[in-house]
Amino acid sequence: MSLELQVMAEMKEAMKSKNEAALRGLRAIKAEIIKAKTEPGANGQVTAEGEIKLLQKMVKQRRDALDIFRQQNREDLAQKEQEEIEVIEKFLPKQMDEAELKAALQAIIAEVGAQSAADMGKVMGTATKKLAGQADGKAISAMVKSLLG
Repeated sequence: MSLELQVMAEMKEAMKSKNEAALRGLRAIKAEIIKAKTEPGANGQVTAEGEIKLLQKMVKQRRDALDIFRQQNREDLAQKEQEEIEVIEKFLPKQMDEAELKAALQAIIAEVGAQSAADMGKVMGTATKKLAGQADGKAISAMVKSLLG
């Protein structure tokens, strides 16, 4: 089942149960899918990889907003962002925990033959492709720095 169909089904359930938080997050996902479908060259389609990137971007935007709202002591707005993050994350693949990420990155470092922090670019290029959707870019970068440093 495509992401769009899943979102539509979830929206029906959220409307029936009058779950405003879920409905807000689902509507945001639907809007982003429609926007992605209408972009030049999309031909009215969004690939599975494109859907994951789209969801990750949405989560990142909301996390950034969440941090800002917490810094400004706006817990009411921060709560809304947190609720939307939880809804969006349901559609993302399971994220790697720290131990899994470390093991995967050690394998990638061995594969590309990285020796020092100077080789970070090679490792990051391979890691972001292989671990797309499974780990956050910041987490990957921090772990690579610690492993090569």
